[in-house]
Amino acid sequence: MTLPLSLAVTLPPEAYLWFKTLHIVGVVVWFAGLFYLVRLFIYHREAAELEPPLRQAFEQQYGLMERRLANIITTPGMVVAVAMAVGLLLVEPLWLKQAWMHAKLAVVAALLAYHWFCYRLMGQLQRGVCNWSGRQLRALNELPTLMLVLVVMLVVFKNQFPTGAATWFLVALVVFMAASIQFYARWRRLRVERLAQQESGGAAA
Repeated sequence: MTLPLSLAVTLPPEAYLWFKTLHIVGVVVWFAGLFYLVRLFIYHREAAELEPPLRQAFEQQYGLMERRLANIITTPGMVVAVAMAVGLLLVEPLWLKQAWMHAKLAVVAALLAYHWFCYRLMGQLQRGVCNWSGRQLRALNELPTLMLVLVVMLVVFKNQFPTGAATWFLVALVVFMAASIQFYARWRRLRVERLAQQESGGAAA
């Protein structure tokens, strides 16, 4: 595609490739941060069940890890991904007229809202006023996976987005993975509770 004169003067021929490269790097960093950030929220929330001395130490450590991850990795990754996406749209402005790009931008908007919500949860956890349970946070942690799958499929298939059996199989696989994680977390929690009861019963005997 021939660039408009105003862009052709300021952008080198390889600008598209640089924007695309840095956009991919930014997306990888952003999602890696989001995946691990909510996992830290889960550990932070479950630390409230520990004895007071341990609870305070773990909560402080998790709070520090969350702030560093969010401010040094996750948010910079988001900024790079979004900035490079703007660069790509400047190089390929006709994308804005295509349905797949509209759908992708909608998913990205939802992802930005998710990013903001993570900061809100982080603040609540550090103030000790978060009402989300570990189970709810685990469910929340699956949302970026669904959004990542959608974005990748939109970019790859564009206006030929598949709706056949393969797509539904992929959706079912993601749901199955999320349900398996929830089941394992519940099984582990019940196992710990059962062992604690056995130990307390043995001590009483």
